Parts: sequence; structure tokens; C-alpha cells
Amino acid sequence: MTTVVSLGGSIVAPDTADVVFLKDFTRLIKELLDADQERRFIFVVGGGGPARIWQQAYREAREALGAAVADGDADWIGIMATRLNAQLVKAVMGDYCKDNVVINPGVPVVFTGRVLLAAGWKPGFSSDYDATLLAEQFKADSLINLSNIAQVYTDDPKKNLNATPIDRISWKDFRAMVGEEWVPGKNVPFDPVASRHANAINLKVICASGKDLPNLKKLLTGKAFVGTEISG
Repeated sequence: MTTVVSLGGSIVAPDTADVVFLKDFTRLIKELLDADQERRFIFVVGGGGPARIWQQAYREAREALGAAVADGDADWIGIMATRLNAQLVKAVMGDYCKDNVVINPGVPVVFTGRVLLAAGWKPGFSSDYDATLLAEQFKADSLINLSNIAQVYTDDPKKNLNATPIDRISWKDFRAMVGEEWVPGKNVPFDPVASRHANAINLKVICASGKDLPNLKKLLTGKAFVGTEISG
């Protein structure tokens, strides 16, 4: 069984690399791999704090020069941050991850180890879309999207105290919430381009907290968990 996970950069490197998370997360994954020799994981890592900080530096410098800000350039900066984060997770996983970090999920991918790491591919979408393509390629019936939120909400709970968590939502309703266009650095539970493709291939996406490792273990072992299922 191959489990595909979009691993949010916000939990790997919220500002800088989170060593405590990396240690505890790796221990959990190794525990699950040792318990089931047929199991494999694909982790597609986002840019997190490094992407956000470097993209903002780019925008501020261009504006100070009176020059236009190009979304493509901002996207490439974010992509490079995803690759740095993915290389870090690969190195921490050690011998479980034998293959190079995948940077093009649009071609057949070689997966010889127990863990495979992937990162951003090209401008126009986030690493969520890369994870969706890998889920399609490896015929996964679902994709787990881990971020710094426990569930999808009806609105931003930081701005709207009346926002409520959602246990299940259709792709139609979810896509109405996140829109159709991708903007580099856009903060949504699952990016619009990835959502459109996941909807088209009938892929179920489960959004959950990456930091809550006891809950994540429940999710990965088929027990009741806290999260949001997007499907249908």
C-alpha cells in the first residue's frame, strides 16, 4: 500500500526547520513502516516559512526598485524552498528513502525504497498539485493533506469567531470556497489547481493537522480521527 501525503511546509519549517517535529514525525513513520512491510509513503513537501520569507523579500525589493513583480519568479522562489525542505526530510528519513527527490511528477517516477520525497515542479500551482499527480500515478484512492490546521472551516477562524469546522464537504462546495486561480503564496487548505484535478479524477483528500501526531497515527491506521474529508 502506498500512502501519498502532501506535507505542508508550515509544519516542516514554519519559520526555520522544526527539529522536534522532524524527529517525532520520522519516528512515527518508521514505526508504521516496521509494523507493515508492504507499506510505503510518498511525501510531497511544501515551502513553508522559507518560501514565504524569500517571496516577500523579492516583492519588496522589486517594488523598491519601481519594477513589476512577476508571479512566475515568485513561484520559482517558492519551488526552491520546497526542494530544500524535501531534501531535509529525505536526509532525516535516512535508509528508508533511497531515491532522489522527485521534482517532476508529470513523468513516470522510480520508487525503490519505502519512503519517497517530492517537491515543487514548476510555476502555476503549489506542491498540492504535485501530490495529486503522484496519487494518480500510484493509483492511490485518497491523498492526505497535512497542514497547521486540524480541519477545514466555513471561514477563517482567526478572522471570524463564528466559523465552524467541517467534517465532510463535496468538491463542488470546497472549490467554491477556495476559488479557481492560483496565486504564489496563497493560503488555502488545498490549492485550487490541485482541487480541480482531484475533483476530475475522483480523488478523496483528507485534510488534517500534521502537528497532532496521535491524531495522525489514528488516521494512518484506519481509526477515528479529526479532519475534513473532501470528495464526491
